[in-house]
Amino acid sequence: MSKLVTIYGGSGFVGRYIARRMAKEGWRVRIACRRPNEALFVKSYGAVGQVEPVLCNIRDDASVRSVMAGADAVVNCVGTFDRGGKNNFTAVQAEGAGRIARIAAEQGVANLVHISALGADKNAGSLYAQSKGEGEAAILAAFPHAMILRPSVIFGNEDGFFNRFGGMAGMGPVLPLVGGNTKFQPVYVDDVAQAAVKGIKGEAQGVFELGGPDAEAFKTIIAKMLVVIRRRRLVLNLPFWAAKIPATLLDFASACTLGLIKNKILTRDQVESLKTDSTVTPGAKTLADLGITATDYASVIPEYLWRYRPSGQYAAIKESAKNLKKA
Repeated sequence: MSKLVTIYGGSGFVGRYIARRMAKEGWRVRIACRRPNEALFVKSYGAVGQVEPVLCNIRDDASVRSVMAGADAVVNCVGTFDRGGKNNFTAVQAEGAGRIARIAAEQGVANLVHISALGADKNAGSLYAQSKGEGEAAILAAFPHAMILRPSVIFGNEDGFFNRFGGMAGMGPVLPLVGGNTKFQPVYVDDVAQAAVKGIKGEAQGVFELGGPDAEAFKTIIAKMLVVIRRRRLVLNLPFWAAKIPATLLDFASACTLGLIKNKILTRDQVESLKTDSTVTPGAKTLADLGITATDYASVIPEYLWRYRPSGQYAAIKESAKNLKKA
């Protein structure tokens, strides 16, 4: 009988790529998520019945345990940007991660992969990074031979990075940034998935920091993106103190409405996070140690950012027509 992997958060951005790869490896894949009715698309990744979404709440022991039953390997892809509410940083990224590892150890699961983030540190200035660090500590305390992946900002067709700023670029002549001089090392989502597969199959364990081939300033990355989407914009680098003003107001509005109005624009914690570079630490184990060649973001983003060009899907046709006129 084929092996089974349970992927918590498997219908999310990173999880779906891991699920697709594991289905191709011939494994049965169980996608644990809060809304399985919205994750039915994962069924198409394999043969009939090979990939199944199931209901799970990682804040509940019984729920986590039930979807892990019979699993040979477990992956935790669950994360959040919500500071408040039931699914906050601590509940999801610290306690939730620890719960998955503890129950995996109790059930004798062979391999565990945890998706963390670069900058994860219990003593970081950002609450997000603190909770990620606490989650890592909880994972290793319960499951010492786990694989922990710390990616920089992840890019790919469904990403929340290039798609976000590509959309913003179409709203006006000025594109504001916070932490324009902060460095990022964008890593391709399928490279992260390949790394996770190594851990699932028991071919690697330990902490790996994942970044692409280029570590560049935030404003440089956005400038290259603007070339791809054929837009000329004034990139305005806001100082951190100035960015905290609207972030505080947006956080206050969310708090006053008890979360009915969610702050998905800019939070105070995000401003704090942007003060720290998201790049691979010298000497850390990386994609290269897993035999994976890092993918350059510049070679991939034109495949999905065309939608943000002034002419959208017709941009290439119009450019080709101009060349014909010149000829």
